[in-house]
Amino acid sequence: MAHGKKKILLNAFNMNCIGHINHGLWTHPQDTSTQFNTIEYWTGLAQLLERGLFDGLFIADIVGVYDVYQQSVDITLKESIQSPVNDPLLLVSAMAAVTKNLGFGLTANLTYEPPYLFARRMSTLDHLTRGRVGWNIVTGYLDSAAKAMGLAAQVEHDRRYDQADEYLQVLYKLWEGSWEDDAVINNRQQRIYAQPEKVHKVSHRGEFYQVEGYHLCEPSPQRTPVLFQAGSSERGLQFAGRHAECVFISGQNKAATKAQVDKVRTSAVAAGRHPEDIKVFMGLNVIVGQTEAAAWAKHAEYLSYASAEAGVAHFCASTGIDFSEYALDEPIQYVKSNAIQSATKTLQNNDWTRRKLLEQHALGGRYITVVGSPAQVADELESWIAETGLDGFNLTRIVTPESYVDFIDLVIPELQRRGSYKTEYDDGTLRAKLFQGGARLPEQHTGSTYRHS
Repeated sequence: MAHGKKKILLNAFNMNCIGHINHGLWTHPQDTSTQFNTIEYWTGLAQLLERGLFDGLFIADIVGVYDVYQQSVDITLKESIQSPVNDPLLLVSAMAAVTKNLGFGLTANLTYEPPYLFARRMSTLDHLTRGRVGWNIVTGYLDSAAKAMGLAAQVEHDRRYDQADEYLQVLYKLWEGSWEDDAVINNRQQRIYAQPEKVHKVSHRGEFYQVEGYHLCEPSPQRTPVLFQAGSSERGLQFAGRHAECVFISGQNKAATKAQVDKVRTSAVAAGRHPEDIKVFMGLNVIVGQTEAAAWAKHAEYLSYASAEAGVAHFCASTGIDFSEYALDEPIQYVKSNAIQSATKTLQNNDWTRRKLLEQHALGGRYITVVGSPAQVADELESWIAETGLDGFNLTRIVTPESYVDFIDLVIPELQRRGSYKTEYDDGTLRAKLFQGGARLPEQHTGSTYRHS
């Protein structure tokens, strides 16, 4: 076995809904995603992923609906394009109860969630999981969500990051600074559970938030959950450099992905951190079979159930552009919006048409798809890591749970044989596992400066 090889990190990419990334596949006879309302669906998935030694289950979320395509929710509801969608955080306790090592990356939109209460929710989960939670920091991108939450429209893109910076400041004060490490002594004889002089009131007076109070939870194993983020705009990268520990990107080719990875690492250095302080993951589809021919046969089978139109409808919401207004071969005009900047940017310098978008979304989504035998898939994954500087992948589901089962049974053993994937979990919290360090934020991270000295 090869030694000293970079180990590939792996999250399962999922959502508390039916159609997530690859749309239309819920109609496949082996797909069980319509059972997403049941606890058993999620506990079974968690146990499956732990069998495959996945680092985490990364759960996306939205708090609006996709209503840009045809200016309606018709196809969104017919094809269940991330609607209906349930709360991701409520899944964790059940999944944590049936696993010991699997991490949970949870998406929560800070624009609509008061930081004081959110801090308690995440600390509670960090306690219940013994330190296995991460938070995917998002500021939202859907006008439908803004209107549902009482705003006239989405807050301007860069302005949302200004608010996010202050939100994190409040959270660090609560998570890191309110309770000292030795505040809790749990002494029955002295009748002292927590020492009052070691629990401190947070007083924050900012532009967006006014908070005065004590953090409601005693220190959890990680205090601050592992911080995930997916912004790739200039302002998003600045935010990532300061706060993010794991960054999720969407790559379309290796050269562009390497450039994006390099930008992420540069942003960390600019914030006084080490380049390796941020782990970078890319979204990926994998279709694997015992042989190359079997894999391509499965690919053809999946294509027959996928909905390219639903995929494009999803992409409409990501860009804020209604592609249904264009004729099949009419060039699509780039429009600046407050939606996902990386999505709109892809349209800027390309001769995109609705026909080309439908072709790109043939599998119901636009992520890169790796198809082949176990050795071919392993070759490609190792190549992406070596040529781009990526640390790992967010593996999507195409047919659930079949996509994960195939990967675990066929690809994982091949990667392990090559020394590119772990053969057992390390001890400790999610942060300790990912970074081979301690449970807490490292001292060069801005959040550590809020600790009580």
